[in-house]
Amino acid sequence: MKKKVLIGLSGGVDSSVATHILIEQGYEVSAVTMKVYDAKKYPNLTSSVRSSCFGGDEEKDLEDAEKVAKHFKIPFHIIDLSDKYEELILNYFKDEYRSGRTPNPCIKCNQQIKFGLLLDESVKAGIQFDYFATGHYAKIEYNSEKKRFLLKKANFLEKDQSYFLSLLSQEQFSKIILPLGEYTKSKVRSIAKNIGLFTSDKTESQDFYSGDYTELLDEKGKTGNIVDINGRCLGQHSGIENYTIGQRKGLGISSKEPLYVVQLNKEKNEVIVDVEKGLFSDNLIAFDLNWILFDEIKEPLKAKVRIRYRHTEGAATIYPIENKKIKVIFDEPQKAITPGQVIVIYDNDIVVGAGFIE
Repeated sequence: MKKKVLIGLSGGVDSSVATHILIEQGYEVSAVTMKVYDAKKYPNLTSSVRSSCFGGDEEKDLEDAEKVAKHFKIPFHIIDLSDKYEELILNYFKDEYRSGRTPNPCIKCNQQIKFGLLLDESVKAGIQFDYFATGHYAKIEYNSEKKRFLLKKANFLEKDQSYFLSLLSQEQFSKIILPLGEYTKSKVRSIAKNIGLFTSDKTESQDFYSGDYTELLDEKGKTGNIVDINGRCLGQHSGIENYTIGQRKGLGISSKEPLYVVQLNKEKNEVIVDVEKGLFSDNLIAFDLNWILFDEIKEPLKAKVRIRYRHTEGAATIYPIENKKIKVIFDEPQKAITPGQVIVIYDNDIVVGAGFIE
């Protein structure tokens, strides 16, 4: 009996080539696409330029995904998760910004929606499958010595997406196939072109939302003071949710040296700014840890730590502290450590674990 694989089709080149590879490997493949955008609730986003997961042009991607499935002559399903997406991802996104933190909706979506509810609802819809596959650039391998599934970086480091899969569980990893872990992006596009896929030159989605993220917030924030690190008022802000750590432009204040947002204080409703040097710190606290290489950390651990997706990992020592949190002390100060963002801990190409910056 052929093993059955359900591929998550986005309508882009990566998932369509992943489909081709699975078929070539002899799997019985069917496809599913999730619908997350509700035009009735978010009508103002319908003209959005589509280079993201959430936006007004979702219908085009659903059509493209169906065209890919027809190309391969495989069953195709659409699962509407727009209500749950709003409940679990959009509300989280809004709450984090209102609290003075910077959310990471893509990682949350992978954990709760794409590799969670999408599969649950597919089973409820009567779709039969043994494994779920996507076009992510990363690798999952079972380690018989540790008796654990390990998440590893893709061979093509420029496109590595292990960061975005770092909150998944052992149970989720046990059911996932990632066909592109050993491929380069150029090779993927070349395969798409050679087999006549219209997605070969399609622009890929870059982020959760392509417009101004404040368009997704329900109400205007409360104005307050922009202050320096000594508490001196330099101007007014339009609501702390409109600012992020490291921001320099759009502050509306003048000074001899460029000033950057270094902290957002929800209690005092203040945006705190400093010179660039003030953006650097050599430590952070992280919570809600997801350990992949082992169950938990008991002793200090030397590792490389990434504080955001487009960040070069920094060497650090990780210490377990109370309430199952960790303290990360970097060998060298890192720029713009941002509460709410996800840190991912690496041992060479292996993901040790991940958690949220407190």
